Amino acid sequence: MASQSLLPAVAITIISFLYTTALPVTAVLVEHTFVVSQMNMTHLCKKTPVTVVNGQLPGPVIDVTEGDSVAVHVINKSPYNITIHWHGVKQWLNCWDDGVPMITQPAIQPSHNFTYRFDVVGQEGTLWWHAHVPCLRATLHGALIIRPRNGVASYPFPKPHKEVPIIIGDWWEMDLGQVGRNMMHGLFDDFASASTINGKLGDLFNCSEARRLYNEGTPEDGYVLDVEPGKTYLLRVINAGLFSEFYLKIAGHKFTVVAADANYVSPYTTDVIAIAPGETVDALVVADAPAGRYYMVALPNQAPLPDTQTPEHATRGMVRYGNSHLPGTGAPAPISPKMPDQHDIVTSLYFHGNMTSRHHRKQSPVPVEVNERLFIVLGLGAVCPQGRTCERGAFDSSNNLLVATMNNVSFQPPATMTPLLEAHYYHTGSVNKTQELPDRPPVLFNFTDPALIPFGPKERRLEQSSRETVVRRFRHGSVVEMVFQSSAMLQGDSNPMHLHGHDMFVLAQGLGNYDAAKDVASYNLLNPPMKNTVLVPNLGWVAVRFVANNPD
Repeated sequence: MASQSLLPAVAITIISFLYTTALPVTAVLVEHTFVVSQMNMTHLCKKTPVTVVNGQLPGPVIDVTEGDSVAVHVINKSPYNITIHWHGVKQWLNCWDDGVPMITQPAIQPSHNFTYRFDVVGQEGTLWWHAHVPCLRATLHGALIIRPRNGVASYPFPKPHKEVPIIIGDWWEMDLGQVGRNMMHGLFDDFASASTINGKLGDLFNCSEARRLYNEGTPEDGYVLDVEPGKTYLLRVINAGLFSEFYLKIAGHKFTVVAADANYVSPYTTDVIAIAPGETVDALVVADAPAGRYYMVALPNQAPLPDTQTPEHATRGMVRYGNSHLPGTGAPAPISPKMPDQHDIVTSLYFHGNMTSRHHRKQSPVPVEVNERLFIVLGLGAVCPQGRTCERGAFDSSNNLLVATMNNVSFQPPATMTPLLEAHYYHTGSVNKTQELPDRPPVLFNFTDPALIPFGPKERRLEQSSRETVVRRFRHGSVVEMVFQSSAMLQGDSNPMHLHGHDMFVLAQGLGNYDAAKDVASYNLLNPPMKNTVLVPNLGWVAVRFVANNPD
């Protein structure tokens, strides 16, 4: 597949503004009301109905202090069943409010309301919230910022002059509900019409046919960050896009990365941020360039041929100094950064591989003794629609359905209307019908063979997929090691993997096939970063470890 890094539809479910003072502040209840509704937005010469919260894109910022309680009252005036997931919030002993439909709760139906309540404990940094229904998170999302209990003076980096959320996303002219339905029917050929920074498309996009043909017309508005010379800015970067990893650069400036997924990392300097769907990165930027205007560019990447290629649209905003934009100042044209190639995977591998933890007071040591090991191969497969008889290996919508898989199993929601967590809690019969996610794939082969991407006789023999309601049960306190292996089975793209309710120690990553005999020696057991979302590289692997310590 192209840049659609297909997060497999398999649920690994473990049923399981006074910041200047250094004195601790009292925990409070932070309340929000989210009214979910449809409205028309005009981009690319076209009015498009979009589903948003409180008429905003991105949605409201939830700004809390560590230790606070949160209550979000959701009023669903949209035509869709929805839930809201608090991406990266650990939900200690409170996974009922995690916001996953038919796993932790029934969906909120149109014209119905629901209140989420949770505490933010032991975390600080940048997280985000989004709809947890197919594809609607492209417009239903926003930042969730957790500030330290002792104020900004306790940041393990220089106090910034200003903190700025930077949310990278997609703009879809297609109906997102239809995109989701297409995916459920095995069709993965849809793609976004544009990319965005904080909801703005930027001047690379235009709805004027004259501009397309003759470089004339009015460009789209872009996001602008006004800066003061010499000041330091903390960018809280979030990738809210559906499928693509993005490269982010600011011409003439460097980033100092200080945190990822609400975990501090050892500061390191880079001129490019690589950020996968679901990830967050906190980075300091010093306004130390000559006065002027500098483009901030976000470029989606995609797997190279022989993967299917789709249009990839860069977007750009601007970093603007002082009066450099005023008429009569003689300001030069904005400066553009040199971007990586859209097929470059090494930049992403280096960026993620360069992260190490900062040994912050809240971080636990890496557990050494492992209780359970899983080798999980990510790929695509084909299953026969219910009630039909299909020819094995025929990949077309009238025959088999194309599905994303883990160890050749694609997740199927429970047939009953009882969420899995409730069924587990009350020991109802539906939970007994679930299957265990296998420890490893049924067949071992050369997972990264590019010849597997186009359909052929090998795929017919190797994919052998099924669709099940799968879970994975762990004993409380178990140390679990998982190796995620990307497969070239009908696609070669990278895949982001998100673990609810836990952070993972990211021990190692690499290209090609994972080989325990040599790759275990490369594990970082001293200071690995902790993440809730990891990117499995294009035709590569990543090894993680976590403690199953957050039951229901």
